[in-house]
Amino acid sequence: MKTAVDIAEAVRTGERTAAEVVEEHLGEIERREPEIHAFNLVLADQARQAAADVDRRVAAGESVGRLAGVPLALKDNLCTRGLPTTCSSKILDGWCPPYDATVVERLRVAGAVFVGKTNLDEFAMGSSTENSAFGPTLNPLDTSRVPGGSSGGSAAAVAAGFSPLALGSDTGGSIRQPAAFCGVVGVKPTYGAVSRYGLIAFASSLDQIGPFSATVADSALLLEVIAGHDPLDSTSIPQPAPSLMEAVEAGVDGLRIGLIRELLEGIDPDVAARVREAADVLSAAGAKVEEVSVAATIYGLSAYYLIAPAEASSNLSRYDGVRYGLRADASDITAMYEQTRAAGFGPEVKRRIMLGTYALSAGYYDAYYGQAQRVRTLITRDFDAAYEHFDALLSPTAPTTAFAFGAKTENPLAMYLSDVCTIPSNLAGHPAMSVPFGTGDDGMPVGVQVLAPALGETVMFRVAGALEAAATAATVMA
Repeated sequence: MKTAVDIAEAVRTGERTAAEVVEEHLGEIERREPEIHAFNLVLADQARQAAADVDRRVAAGESVGRLAGVPLALKDNLCTRGLPTTCSSKILDGWCPPYDATVVERLRVAGAVFVGKTNLDEFAMGSSTENSAFGPTLNPLDTSRVPGGSSGGSAAAVAAGFSPLALGSDTGGSIRQPAAFCGVVGVKPTYGAVSRYGLIAFASSLDQIGPFSATVADSALLLEVIAGHDPLDSTSIPQPAPSLMEAVEAGVDGLRIGLIRELLEGIDPDVAARVREAADVLSAAGAKVEEVSVAATIYGLSAYYLIAPAEASSNLSRYDGVRYGLRADASDITAMYEQTRAAGFGPEVKRRIMLGTYALSAGYYDAYYGQAQRVRTLITRDFDAAYEHFDALLSPTAPTTAFAFGAKTENPLAMYLSDVCTIPSNLAGHPAMSVPFGTGDDGMPVGVQVLAPALGETVMFRVAGALEAAATAATVMA
């Protein structure tokens, strides 16, 4: 399967047509999608029309953008004008947004071809894509296992070859963890580096949109396209998109990289072994690698599961059966509210709404939500202290490889632990990404997480590029 970089170049030069590229990918979707269920909606007709428009513009000598003819999958919590956007929830039944998310607009301008809206844990709340109202997505590498979550559909779409690129959202690891489980690259940018306008909110101070791809260079290209200031998002950082493509092959000679001690504790031995091998590879490539303590990261999970549900409780209060989506018939308005929300939300969403409402309630706000925010500040300070001595940090992406369906559904706390390594970056607002690096004892992919300080994407991609090059070389040697 060609990379997005190769496809876009071939389409721009006329070596290939966008129509040919799209038909190849739609054929792969037709072959495996009934088994995998990566999509809530396949956009075959729209994709063919978009590809035909790209080819027309190429023939006319017009500019077609940096992603000319590249098939791309969108997580189904990104608004797409006139198309269903469900968040994999019954509560948004029948709703079609009247506008596009900013990232969707930027991708259209860049010539990307949307092939579908991908499945997710309902409202992005989950780590396995088992919480979707439309059924689970399967891991294309082993269909008895989960693809991770909440962006499991996007990760699976790239891993299955349905599209070379996909977008997801990451609130506590929802891009990086499924990327690790499916053996692809997943990137959570700096908070505010990519516009959240048109992303249906879960936890507004944590949510961030980012790329999935098969290669580090493809993620760099996609992030360059979607990043940059957006006046429609009040949290958008007022500076242009970073230049990342050159960083991928810049190497790590002279970089200082810290291996986070706390995030190696409680990790499966085979996963920890791959991370230490990754550290050795970077050292051999010229980086100075040492263990480092970022002590407050051990409190990340506890703080997150107060802050995120509290924000979710507030954000999801808008789904009341009045303005859009599902509406249950009832004798009075109070009963209508109750019955609509009872029917529209799944068990995990209800659990988090109740937890968040409790944390924000009178008498408990300071003890729980306020304390969690203080812990968040402590985590950020500990990261800042580490970055005074290191350019980037390293950890596992997830404590295990992809687990079997049903293995953790009866124990929410065990499921939440899947994000123990990824959550700290969201709390701090820092960028982080998962890079495939070898396999575990079960033969499933292991993801190594590269972390960097705020707006440190350039150095992050340097490290990721070096890890990918080493992993590719190791595969070739094998």
